[in-house]
Amino acid sequence: MTSETASKDCLGWAARDPSGVLSPYSFNRRAVGSDDVSITITHCGVCYADVIWTRNKHGDSKYPLVPGHEIVGIVKEVGHNVSRFKVGDHVGVGTYVNSCRDCEYCNDGLEVHCARSVYTFNAIDADGTITKGGYSSYIVVHERYCYKIANDYPLALAAPLLCAGITVYTPMMRHKMNQPGKSLGVIGLGGLGHMAVKFGKAFGLNVTVLSTSTSKKEEALSLLGADKFVVSSDLEQMKALGKSLDFIIDTASGDHPFDAYMSLLKVAGVYVLVGFPSKVKFSPASLNI
Repeated sequence: MTSETASKDCLGWAARDPSGVLSPYSFNRRAVGSDDVSITITHCGVCYADVIWTRNKHGDSKYPLVPGHEIVGIVKEVGHNVSRFKVGDHVGVGTYVNSCRDCEYCNDGLEVHCARSVYTFNAIDADGTITKGGYSSYIVVHERYCYKIANDYPLALAAPLLCAGITVYTPMMRHKMNQPGKSLGVIGLGGLGHMAVKFGKAFGLNVTVLSTSTSKKEEALSLLGADKFVVSSDLEQMKALGKSLDFIIDTASGDHPFDAYMSLLKVAGVYVLVGFPSKVKFSPASLNI
């Protein structure tokens, strides 16, 4: 270990190039400011965004890149102005760590939509530094962008809620996809899909998982408690489901056809896309119902 490395007290895992291969990387976090919280990271979820940016899929990756934005841990130090947290608290940090703090979105608690929001990794912060994420030993964050986690809630289970969880929970609440007895279709059973099924069941919905992978049937029905599993490439199964769903939440990130899924919605049903396909293509006729 060189003397320069020894002086850097945060150990992370970073990608150095578009191969996306992660290796140990030592660096310094900023000093704890008056409004900051320093958090010892205990767990960090793995998100598809980590794959996208470590592999430079959008062409804007800034190497060395430390991914991770489903961060949970324990407060180890707070600035003298911090009022919401104390040493020993369990906290989470999600997809962003800064914003302008004075626009309509920030004032409504929707900082992630601020034009000057700063993502937790691979973004340029207000001081000109590149943000580094939760695949690391600790992080320093302004208290505004930290969230309290109940001390009796398992931190390992809390981590996925910071991105995958909130990504499906927010539109489900916004579009009233939480009405007991209604029917929900979940397209895809990755991290987002898992959360959508679990929230759907918690809301009392009748949940159907739609997937191209028959291997996920047991997981969907037995582990997650979905009511039905449909292989979306099976035309007969899809036809039988026509106009039967009140809501669909589409979590698939690979390119896929939309018309077949939209035909499953009841009249005035709600279709929410939270995945990240490279294109969205459907016939206008699919909306004329």
